Amino acid sequence: MKKYFKFIIAGMAVLVFIGTFVFLYQKSRPKPIVYEEFTPALTDISKTTVITGKIEPRDEVNVKPQISGIITEIMKQAGDVVQAGEVIARVKVIPDMGQLSSAESRVRLAEINLRQAQVDFEREKKLYDKQLVSADEYDKIRQELSRAREEKAAATDALEVVRDGVSKSNASASSTLIRSTISGIILDIPVKVGNSVILANTFNDGTTIASVADMGNLIFKGNIDETEVGSLHAGMPMKITIGALHNLHFDASLEYISPKAVENNGANQFEIKASVTVPDGNRIRSGYSANAEIELAGVKKVLAVPESAIEFSGSDAFVYVIKNKDGDKTYERRKVTTGLSDGINIEIKSGITTRDKVRGPQIIKDETEGK
Repeated sequence: MKKYFKFIIAGMAVLVFIGTFVFLYQKSRPKPIVYEEFTPALTDISKTTVITGKIEPRDEVNVKPQISGIITEIMKQAGDVVQAGEVIARVKVIPDMGQLSSAESRVRLAEINLRQAQVDFEREKKLYDKQLVSADEYDKIRQELSRAREEKAAATDALEVVRDGVSKSNASASSTLIRSTISGIILDIPVKVGNSVILANTFNDGTTIASVADMGNLIFKGNIDETEVGSLHAGMPMKITIGALHNLHFDASLEYISPKAVENNGANQFEIKASVTVPDGNRIRSGYSANAEIELAGVKKVLAVPESAIEFSGSDAFVYVIKNKDGDKTYERRKVTTGLSDGINIEIKSGITTRDKVRGPQIIKDETEGK
């Protein structure tokens, strides 16, 4: 029994040795190189780029006060629709002491001149009634009285405007009422009741009471790299996508390309603007981030192969055409003329036809496959 047991052990050892040898032999044999194969086909190729930007109203107006003062009432809020001339807020005037003093002085001087003109007129009228002065001299004195009255009225109006922000003669056009200058939607009201506001002058831009825009007239604004701007021209169609609105898509038309580059993260870029056509029923808000896809170049029904099948050498391009000889595959290196590429497929202008088949990249098998 022990004798047979030794033979069994020896046989198993031989089998393990032979199996190991066969396994190592198979592993040491060179694996056949397998390539992808492509048949040239007619297709459309377009080169596109995606521009990141945002949606803005074409015209956004900052409504500013005509006088300095304090906000006493705000009649509207952001999101409200307003018409041109509609009141947004009311301002209580805080008069400038220098202007107020000057206006009061002007009124006092006008009153003195008016009293003197009245005295001169009454004296001249008595003489005229007695026919002691000519009608021409009498008319001159009467005109002086009229001028004095007008100056008094103008000085009083000026004082009321400086002191109260409105005069009796122009109460309907009171500068204490802040009115919208255009029809549209109020985007923002950055002030509150009690805030001080100032009018625009040489030294500052003035306080913005409200920002109003026509949200029915929108544009896309973004920047494009200098390497691509040369392919653009006004009127090119664009596809706009707003991710925040469930990837809403709509059309746009390029209408402006900046003549001057701006530096952005070390790269020169040019600002572009495109008029946007918003589908009915979609309310777009100002400032939405958006992507614009624009076709820089395109060709129709051209012969093309995957760009991975092309071997570039200097300024030349080559493909490996598959040949079957005696049942074995051989590869003929052939020069081709290429055209437009979209990053996946590339146009072939000459060198091969649809009857040829070309070699692609090597197929790399996963070592774990089949295990």
